[in-house]
Formats: sequence, C-alpha cells, structure tokens
Amino acid sequence: MARDLLGHRHVALKIFIHSGSLGCDPSHELSAYQRLDQGPASHPGRQAVRALFNSFTISGPDGAHQCLVHPPLWDSMQTFLARNSIGRLPTPVLAITLKQVLLALDYARQCGIIHTDISASNIMFGIEDTAILEKFEQAELENPTPRKEINGRIIYLSRELDIPTGSRYGLPVLCDFGSAAWGEEEHKEDVQPDVYRSPEVILKVPWSYEIDIWNVGCMIWDLFEGRHLFYGTDPEHGTYRSRAHLAETISLLGPPPPGFVAQGALRSRFFSEQGEFQAGIEVPPRVSLEQLKTNLQGSDKTLFLQFVSKMLQWDPKNRQTAKQLLEDEWLKKHT
Repeated sequence: MARDLLGHRHVALKIFIHSGSLGCDPSHELSAYQRLDQGPASHPGRQAVRALFNSFTISGPDGAHQCLVHPPLWDSMQTFLARNSIGRLPTPVLAITLKQVLLALDYARQCGIIHTDISASNIMFGIEDTAILEKFEQAELENPTPRKEINGRIIYLSRELDIPTGSRYGLPVLCDFGSAAWGEEEHKEDVQPDVYRSPEVILKVPWSYEIDIWNVGCMIWDLFEGRHLFYGTDPEHGTYRSRAHLAETISLLGPPPPGFVAQGALRSRFFSEQGEFQAGIEVPPRVSLEQLKTNLQGSDKTLFLQFVSKMLQWDPKNRQTAKQLLEDEWLKKHT
C-alpha cells in the first residue's frame, strides 16, 4: 500500500523480484495490462479486471525491478473462503462473483487475452468502504509495522486491512495477468492450475479462450461446494498425474469425442488408435453431475448444474462463451 501524492489517492504497488535468472519476464504482465487498457471503455467487463494506474522501475542490489501501480483491493476470494466456517460461498455471493469473472473474460477476449490462471487467489474484492484505507494508514503512523534487518535488507511484517464496515465489500475483480496468453497466437504449452486444467491442455490440442471457460466451471465447485471437482491424484504415485485427471473426467463426462482426441499431440500416451482410454489406470465408476452431492435442491439445482455443464465440455467448440454464459437462466436468477 502507498499514497499517490500527486493523485491524492491510495494505491497498491506490485514489485517484481529480479527474476532474469528464473526465466520470468515481468514486462509480460505489464503488456497484458496495457492491452486491457486499450479495450472498449463502455464494456461492463472493464471494471471487472484490475486496472493499472502506472508502471515504473526501481534499482536494487540485484538489478532493476518492475513495479506496477494498481488501485487497492481487499482480500482475495481464497482468503474470504478461509474466513468462512463452512468453507464455501453463499449462492448470492457465488452468482455475483461468477458474473464478474465472466464479464472480465468477455472483456479480456475483446482485448485478445487468455487469462490461463483463474483461481480463488486471483479474484479479489474491490473496496467500497474507503475508510479502511484511512484506518490502515493511521494505524501505521501510530503503531508502525514490526521490521527486522537481514543481510542488509529490511523485512516488514504484513499488515492486513480491516473488514469493511457493515460488510460493504466492493465487487469482485479478476487479477494477476502474469500468465496471460495472446489470443491471436497458437498455443500448446502447459498452463492452468493442475486441478483446473482443461482436456486440450492435457492432451496438447491447440488451445485458446475456451480453456478459461473450463477453468471457471471447475472453480465453481471449489467456491460453492468447498471441494475440487477433479483431483487427478494417481493411486500409484500419490500425487497429481494427467492420466488420473483424464480418468476422472471420463467418469464424469463419458469418453471424449474421437475427433477431439485425434488432435492431441499426446493422444497415444493415453488413448489407443481406436480412441479407447489406455493409460494404465482404471476409470472410476460412471457418475453424472446430477448424481454429485450439491448444496442445492429442486429446480435451482437443475438450473445450476445445467449452467456448469455448459462449461464442462470435452470439445472446446461445444463450450459456451463468457458472453453466452452471462445470459444463463441460473445466473440471471441470482444476480
């Protein structure tokens, strides 16, 4: 957190480590935000992605550090979930969060950006109650954050923002475009968190904007059910493996379309020439989305599962776009 003395406002600074030796390029995230800044100002999704006020570099003992200047935001959705004793979002909060994420993805698509890393930690609440920023600053003046020096560097203890008065949270915002990909390019590289990884990424089928839709469909289960939809834990290795993830996906969605599998550079690792799954692991018993236990009942459960199923399709061509999903009956009912 910092104060912009010229703009007379609070800002958040993201300072990158000097990561040349790690093969990271901080300028990539800056390029993504610059693309986002050039999108249509009238699009409602523009307010659903984190804005960039400015950028600059500072010099340190290890070299130059890229710095991004953003509007301050409150906690991430992941932290918000951790505060909740039941570990999941109430239906109204889930619905508005999904609406914001879909607006952000539709806007990002217009800017030629694929996020590739959507998770609860990359969705943050805006700040409607700006008094918490003043309280933060005053608390730092009256009781400075503890610090210590290690190898000539000053290390500060983090200070958290207060909970907004009367639960006046701002709308959720999609953040962290450091792993973003450009929509006009062909992609086959590995992206996405393991448990949210789309079939085309696993099989190395050329992928595009549709991987973000799959990602959201999987993340919904974490936010609303408090558990993953897919775990991908291999019983032989006790850790994530692509073959276990594919087996779970087949259990839930049935076998993938042969035409889709045929496009995968890694198809022979998991499927026979006839398109049968053969990866040295058993497919769990068949189960449908409708058979999974959810926190909804009746017609609302039916609408919710129909909404999710529009995102969880083997073939990316069969997934609805963010723009189409914004017109979904369940989402409109709860927002």
